[in-house]
Amino acid sequence: MRVLISGAGIAGPTLAWFLVKAGARITIVEKSRTLLPHGQNVDIQGSALAVIKMMGLVDQIRRFNTTERGTSSFTSEFEILRGDLAAILHQATKDIPNFDYRFDTTIRRVVSNDDSTVKVELSYGEVQEFDLLVAADGQWSKVRKQCFSPEHVNVVHLGMYVVHLTIPRLSSDNDWWNTSVKDRVARSIQKRRTIQEELVRKEFADAGWLAQRLLDGMAQAPDFYFQVVQRIKMSKWSSSRIVCLGDAAHAPTPLTGMGTSLALTGAYVLAGELAKLDEGKHPLKALESYEKTFRPFVEEMQKIPFVLPAIVHPETAWKRWIFQTCVSTLSTAMAIPWVASRFPDESNEGNFPLPEYPRLQDKCFS
Repeated sequence: MRVLISGAGIAGPTLAWFLVKAGARITIVEKSRTLLPHGQNVDIQGSALAVIKMMGLVDQIRRFNTTERGTSSFTSEFEILRGDLAAILHQATKDIPNFDYRFDTTIRRVVSNDDSTVKVELSYGEVQEFDLLVAADGQWSKVRKQCFSPEHVNVVHLGMYVVHLTIPRLSSDNDWWNTSVKDRVARSIQKRRTIQEELVRKEFADAGWLAQRLLDGMAQAPDFYFQVVQRIKMSKWSSSRIVCLGDAAHAPTPLTGMGTSLALTGAYVLAGELAKLDEGKHPLKALESYEKTFRPFVEEMQKIPFVLPAIVHPETAWKRWIFQTCVSTLSTAMAIPWVASRFPDESNEGNFPLPEYPRLQDKCFS
């Protein structure tokens, strides 16, 4: 099977790792010239951790653990920066036979998608044919926009924006998880960096605390990333030989903390269903089975807790005071062992029961 994957983030390379083991020939195109270091801390939890173990990457994940300290709900043994996880997945796949990364390359247009092949024109003009096209290019997926009509894609904007950046460390810094909640909500759209920076400066000009230090270092930050918080819901994840994967299909928003875990787990399920196919078979049956198996779990994980965003991201000073007082009290209480023991084990969160795929697993562990 010849597979073209758009996006070299998390879902795409994970899918590719499993499919290559099953005998597929993979091409991944990525619009950036190199891997991007962007992204916040992400937790690998539940069934996603089982996927990482299958890939033999647990030790690498542990080496890149953020070692951040904080309340138990914010950190875990398998917390890692998204950019580091993408680099680990790239390193694990880049030298595999029948695998080709093409950076600085995009899909200009999908020429055809029929019973025989899916034909695409790449950004440099070459037209190629594949058996399957996977859109793993994130919540603003260009492939999804081309191949799925707007009425089949529900983009839910939550009125929130998130900015990630790194600044130089000072000797006075520590490893504790620190947070400040801004009481105004930015009203903007996804634009180029200079306009995004201007918006951030305006919103946080009078925030106090460490805000000025962050603003001063923003222009020099090599990994500045401005994200609109949106939830993606599609009525159907596939169309003939094209399928959406990860955030392109079902971005749950950072508020759920499940985006990375869903990407890893979904990639495994899709690979397993495709591995069931006999050589030369149309992938439609596998794509439908993938969605039928995984969609109920995704929809459950996309549900945003009632405390978000209204309570955790308050818009008035008195609400912010209440939230900060509650967080401080909870943090103190969680330091008491018998109190902490009464809270559920977060390692079971997102624990989707992974299906067994003998064809795939036999080849992965042989």
